Amino acid sequence: MHIKDKLAQNEAAGRVGISFEFFPPKTAQGVQNLYDRMDRMHALGPSFIDITWGAGGRLSDLTCEMVNVAQSVYGLETCMHLTCTDMPTEKVDAALQAAYKAGCTNILALRGDPPREKEKWEAADGGFRYAKDLVKYIRDKYGNHFDIGVGGYPEGADDNPDVDLLIDHLKEKVDAGSTFIVTQMFYDTDRFIQWVNKCRVKGINVPIIPGIMPIQTYAAFIRRANWTKIHIPEDWLEALEPVKNDDAAVKEIGKGLIAGMCRRLMAAGIKHLHFYTMNLAQATQLVLDELNLMPSEETPLQRPLPWRPSLGLNRRAEDVRPIFWRNRNSSYIARTQTWDEFPNGRWTDSRSPAFGELDSYGIGLKGTNEQNIQLWGEPKSIRDLSDIFVRYLEGRLNRLPWSDTPISSEANTIKPNLIELNNRGFLTINSQPAVNGAKSSHPVYGWGPKNGFVYQKAYLELLVPPYLLDDLIARVESNEDLTYHAVSKSGELRTNTRDSPNALTWGIFAGREVVQPTIVETISFLAWKDEAYRLGEDWAKCHDATSPSRKLIQGLVDTWYLVNIVNNDFHNTYNLFELFKGLNVKDLDVELTADSKPQENGSTDGILSETTKN
Repeated sequence: MHIKDKLAQNEAAGRVGISFEFFPPKTAQGVQNLYDRMDRMHALGPSFIDITWGAGGRLSDLTCEMVNVAQSVYGLETCMHLTCTDMPTEKVDAALQAAYKAGCTNILALRGDPPREKEKWEAADGGFRYAKDLVKYIRDKYGNHFDIGVGGYPEGADDNPDVDLLIDHLKEKVDAGSTFIVTQMFYDTDRFIQWVNKCRVKGINVPIIPGIMPIQTYAAFIRRANWTKIHIPEDWLEALEPVKNDDAAVKEIGKGLIAGMCRRLMAAGIKHLHFYTMNLAQATQLVLDELNLMPSEETPLQRPLPWRPSLGLNRRAEDVRPIFWRNRNSSYIARTQTWDEFPNGRWTDSRSPAFGELDSYGIGLKGTNEQNIQLWGEPKSIRDLSDIFVRYLEGRLNRLPWSDTPISSEANTIKPNLIELNNRGFLTINSQPAVNGAKSSHPVYGWGPKNGFVYQKAYLELLVPPYLLDDLIARVESNEDLTYHAVSKSGELRTNTRDSPNALTWGIFAGREVVQPTIVETISFLAWKDEAYRLGEDWAKCHDATSPSRKLIQGLVDTWYLVNIVNNDFHNTYNLFELFKGLNVKDLDVELTADSKPQENGSTDGILSETTKN
């Protein structure tokens, strides 16, 4: 959606909108960490984010890549910065085409700073001298596909302190086709409001979005103000100077100063706040909390679907997804982004030649070996493994190898059952409770348009040792309401399904067909099997090849079955956890030692394989 339309939508609803700016990190690990932070900050409810243009080869490519990931994987409406610096026309064309293919429909067109080795700004050969020229070029080439924003400078620009002349230039950029303005940071609210009034007098009537820079540390606060040549009010300096060496105190006082500035802006008619996050979350979050702009359970963000939709160009209408990637949204999007099997935006046949391919997609385990060992420790027994899963269920770990995200509140009603099952050695990696007609506005289960009703079947996915599989399957098959899949690492499959998609969640809404967004089906489960076992192997390989932890995890991966069970009676008259009564994982507390001998099947003596049978 265009930013101008987002702004109008928020204003019509009487909401103050927010947005965040991020910049491309310099390292691969920094990029991954930023993706995680962007994902978490999605929950703060931004109307959009923007990503700055990294001048030069690698960083400019990274901007395009990050826009694609933000749109497609994280479902964040994204605005891509594009500057004239070092940008001949062919590079501009390549960047615009990349944004177009990513589904991005918003560009912030800027002249940009001069390259570091040059003192004055110069246009690239065959490039653009002014931002207004870039705006006109984009508008002429792409029509109304892109909403085009431009920069505003309430206190002058680095190479031009004449505010009134810059307002004239701003009017030229708007006349060339720009539809919104994002301003340089400032701390003097009076100067900003006066500048907005001058813009309106000049006939600049498009939305003006103030750029808000939270205060992280005193040194950074002063450095950025000096760099941008903006005025700091005296009372701000008086408040911060005495505590300038206490970062916590600076952040606390700064939170109040920024929040006060924002309140004055809103009182003056500003309806949207754009935060320069500097790729950090806490300072921005503190300000939003102070302003009561944080989403709450009483006013939840309305979810269009139970999972986060992609905003990729060819996926915006997608409304069906297999449940197996519920907690690994990014790998599902990455795996399927090149498929052409989305007629009418609907997830259908998965028999793509790329379906079983893993190496081309980012589906591996996150984090370095050291980070993962620090997070999950060095397990030496099944008890140690079950303790890791229980800590995750209790909210004391924010991820597992099979889940990129913390446990959700949806699991609260079945959490005691999940904890009890994991304490007994069964390792659960995905689940959901039954829901029978919750309102679509429900703060936990709700999704879709207002005044609807949503339903879902109870679902459980877990790892089961081979010596318990036959007994478990016999119990499942004795209940005609239950269906299951069980698969080994090698691909041995057992199931009582008819190999057709089985809807796990659905919604009933006025004037619409029944929407069935989450499904279980055999072929996608087999694709998930490859990924699930790969993640387990990646976890094992975090540890030294001769370590007990490596042998324990690898042995489990090699021998245990991945099982999913669906209770098709959404009234939940039968509790899935009853299936496991009297089934016990053996040798929970037996620890491996460095000299434990692996069995021929890759397992380890007495703990993981069928050799534990009586």
